[in-house]
Amino acid sequence: MLKAIGRLIVALNGNVKKRQIAAGLAWGVLLGLIPAGNFFWIVLFIGSFFFSHNHWSKIFSMLIVKALSPLFIFWIDFIGWEILHFDVFYPYFTTMYNMPFVPFTGFNNTLVMGGLASGIVLWLPFFFIFMALIPLYRNHLSQKIKNSKIVKTIAKSPLLKIIDMAFFK
Repeated sequence: MLKAIGRLIVALNGNVKKRQIAAGLAWGVLLGLIPAGNFFWIVLFIGSFFFSHNHWSKIFSMLIVKALSPLFIFWIDFIGWEILHFDVFYPYFTTMYNMPFVPFTGFNNTLVMGGLASGIVLWLPFFFIFMALIPLYRNHLSQKIKNSKIVKTIAKSPLLKIIDMAFFK
């Protein structure tokens, strides 16, 4: 987690394009909503590496969403249940369930279906929200945070040098 935070801070303060950071954060939201280790999660995680985005921002936002998931897991489960019990999809889901490999994907799990559907729907809004927030951070908050007494005190700490050598070298 420390490495993801450090790399995200470097990307935010560096010369990384804001759309790459925003795309990484949006990918992390999508991956954070799907139960980890599931087939869809694995395919999306591996597939995400073929797109241009900041991977550390993806990992950071995925960890944050996973940590906050108990707050909204009820809604994810509810959305998945509603999708799986929608009468129009019954023939499609029955056909998928009777295919050779598809049942192993866990598509019929309410958390998987709800997380996948919610993540796909929320990807674009989160992308644009993060696209708007990154310039605000770079133009207004970055210098205030750098010049704050807390950051200057932490920067002088020998503990930070140990963490830096352990995680970021």
